[in-house]
Amino acid sequence: MSLSSHRCEFTGATVGRRQFLLTSGGLLAAGALLPTLQSARGESLASKRLLYFTKSSGFEHSVVKRSDADTLSYSEKLMVELGRKHGFDVHCSKDGRLFDADYEQFDAFAFYTSGDLTQPGTDGTPPMSAQGKENLLAAVAGGKGFVGIHPASDTFHGAAGQVDPYIKMVGGEFIGHGRQQESLQRVTSPEFPGVEGLGDGFRMHEEWYAMKNFGDDLHVILVQETEGMVDRDYQRPPFPATWARMHADGRVFYTSMGHREDVWTNPIFESVLIGGLMWCWGDRQAEVPVNVADVTPGANQLG
Repeated sequence: MSLSSHRCEFTGATVGRRQFLLTSGGLLAAGALLPTLQSARGESLASKRLLYFTKSSGFEHSVVKRSDADTLSYSEKLMVELGRKHGFDVHCSKDGRLFDADYEQFDAFAFYTSGDLTQPGTDGTPPMSAQGKENLLAAVAGGKGFVGIHPASDTFHGAAGQVDPYIKMVGGEFIGHGRQQESLQRVTSPEFPGVEGLGDGFRMHEEWYAMKNFGDDLHVILVQETEGMVDRDYQRPPFPATWARMHADGRVFYTSMGHREDVWTNPIFESVLIGGLMWCWGDRQAEVPVNVADVTPGANQLG
């Protein structure tokens, strides 16, 4: 089996292939934050299929790095656990060729990626074709869900002065980051799935991304409060950190969280991530009016 195409698929309690043995030993802590992953019609999500795509053409984060072809990365194991816990099928891959043939089988795509995915790049796994990239964008516009995690905004940077169509779809673009530190995430959409119960906000230690080129149609869910943060990347007005937006008929959700291993096992991150996925699938409804100019008026002011 090649490193680039690695299945971790299962349905219910039945594991397809031995990769289940590679999952982490225990379920993630959920606490009272997590909503039940059921549709508004009361149907189970057992038929839902998620592609967790982790190709790194740019910087390869430790949570997606595989030690060998038969060992899932840290976050892949946890995504498998999330699927097992909440009742959806997961397929993990670093193989960009999927988007030329097999992508239509998935209800949503979760990207933890970096760089120009049409190049083999850092991890050397098969890249997307140019047509594969177009297929992805068309699939989301046509109604598929898209969840971007952490470096998904550090993917497909455009030429100087231009915003790549992929970045327009995601809704914001990575610039850089300072040192890891504790920061306040202010809740601006308290009724969005997965955010109920978080109150006005929470503090977390993380590698916080600084970003630019925010779409003017974002529904901001969490705001990066910059007051009191150190390093020049954050010497700017507050800006969106987690958001949702409509992309034609598709639903897009992005969160800048997800760098640190302990964040992946934090019940707040799990709640936010699963809530976003639920919304992207249409199995939890939420109003997503544009609010970016109201809650982060200086979002695109870079210091």
